[in-house]
Amino acid sequence: MEEKRTAWRFFKPWRFSTDEATVRKAMLNVAGLAPAVVITGGSRGIGLALAQRFLEGGHRVVIVARNAVRLDEAARELGAATGSEVVTVVCDVAEPNAFDVISADVKRAGLYLDVLVNNAGFGLAGTYVGHSDVDLSRLLAINVEALTRLTRAALPDMLARARGGVMNVASLGACVPGPNQAAYYASKAYVVSLTEAIASEVSGMGVRVSALLPGPIDTAFHEEMGAGRSLYRYVLPPMSAKSVARSAYRGFLFGNRVIVPGLSNSFFFLALKILPHAITVPMMYWLLRRPDNLRDT
Repeated sequence: MEEKRTAWRFFKPWRFSTDEATVRKAMLNVAGLAPAVVITGGSRGIGLALAQRFLEGGHRVVIVARNAVRLDEAARELGAATGSEVVTVVCDVAEPNAFDVISADVKRAGLYLDVLVNNAGFGLAGTYVGHSDVDLSRLLAINVEALTRLTRAALPDMLARARGGVMNVASLGACVPGPNQAAYYASKAYVVSLTEAIASEVSGMGVRVSALLPGPIDTAFHEEMGAGRSLYRYVLPPMSAKSVARSAYRGFLFGNRVIVPGLSNSFFFLALKILPHAITVPMMYWLLRRPDNLRDT
């Protein structure tokens, strides 16, 4: 797409012009198809809760995950809870062709990708030097590379249609370096930085772009990554996945660029923004102390 600066280039974000052929092609690609919300890592945890909330809001939903059995169980659970049919896509988002695989399956179901929720994530707890190269590569492949590729692949058609959106699931930990979860916190900081920058670039073009920053959640994620007994879970009581999903859905519809669910998390978010790292990093070192392990969705 051709990029053009506005006359007020020092005060407003850049605008992107879309030629007629691009718009026509984007519209023809979805002719006869229904819009859908595609959620990666949608078989459990936040992803499953977000799927239910979008279904309750009247949206068609596609959930994506690597585990076919878990996906089928999630689809049945969602169907029983909402009375709606859910499309499932078995796919590892870390694969370079993930977007093509997802798009093809979505189209076969008579749908098109209208909203993308990048929820799939990989967690590592413990000292940085204690992690293997394999684990660190997996973390980067899912939390950074896959999210970046999927977002970049989805946005052009959304912009051409002047509708749709992207929600990238980050973490409250994106606001501060996280000793004992160093790589995980750094990956989530990347997600927030990228999301806010893209949101500024596409502002006013009919496409929502938001980052979700949940704190501790009452799911298996923290336990499986080895952080289940970390002290921060006592300082910030875990929210339920459904509560997080309700806040995320509401914030996304309002067009919030950064969504922080929960009052206590919001106060903690502001404190992390205001206090210097000389205070917050030692504090996080104390709060995040716990054994090594890993987790993959």
